[in-house]
Amino acid sequence: MADYPKAQSGEKGGEPGAPVAMQPMPSAPPGTAPVPGAQGMVPAGAGWMPAPQAPANCPPGLEYLAQVDQLLIKQKVEGLEAFTGYETNNKYEILNSLGQRVFYAVEDTCCCTRNCCGHHRPWDIKILNNQSKEVMHLSRGLRCNCCMCPCCLQKVTVEAPAGHTIGYVSQAWSMCKPQFKIQTANEDTVLRIKGPCCTWNLCGEIEFDVSTADETSFCGRITKQWSGLAKEAFTDADNYGISFPIDLDVNVKAVLIGAVFLIDFMYFENNTKKDKDKISKAVH
Repeated sequence: MADYPKAQSGEKGGEPGAPVAMQPMPSAPPGTAPVPGAQGMVPAGAGWMPAPQAPANCPPGLEYLAQVDQLLIKQKVEGLEAFTGYETNNKYEILNSLGQRVFYAVEDTCCCTRNCCGHHRPWDIKILNNQSKEVMHLSRGLRCNCCMCPCCLQKVTVEAPAGHTIGYVSQAWSMCKPQFKIQTANEDTVLRIKGPCCTWNLCGEIEFDVSTADETSFCGRITKQWSGLAKEAFTDADNYGISFPIDLDVNVKAVLIGAVFLIDFMYFENNTKKDKDKISKAVH
């Protein structure tokens, strides 16, 4: 099994960079308005990221990932869902640290599945480029979310392009902390993800650390960011930052993106009245 790169030398704590939300931003181009984003402030209307030259053995469309070590995944707020509770297909923007769109992601499930199964539902997510061409396909089957059932844990298949599997995100059994394995197409584990015991944090960030397969070195982080009271209380739209070594294999970066969606659905997608009331009471 190939060795995957660790953090670059000279970086504090062996990390591939500070958490996404803490990174400094370059100055916004003249005439642009700063808006909140992955690293403090990003220029508004930055548009799509220019297509870089594709590295060797890179699946078509994933060449963008070779040029980045941080991404912001922003779920779009759905007005119908916010006011009625009717579950709609999720939509996401995937941005780089300059606020440029790298990909656009859309969920593809039927209304019956969404509203009967809720966040437990099986789903397919299409990840599109700036030409609306599908460059990645994520799929999750219907499985049990309970940690008491270690024989039927969550698993996401990542394909790039659709029909060609490049890896898996597999839930690892744990009684306390959320744990996941990032695997190749041959199901060899190359990275591990470990989250906190409590995945609910008012006005704060929730961090899932990414480490090497033997868990000896830190090499990235997935951060669920606080997105404001109104958005947190009345919708299940969330923002996620993800950081990793820039020289990490693009296929592994793509599977890490799949891990963000699995984490979102497992821990933060449950948009119930009980959760809304809990947040409302906590701030009054």
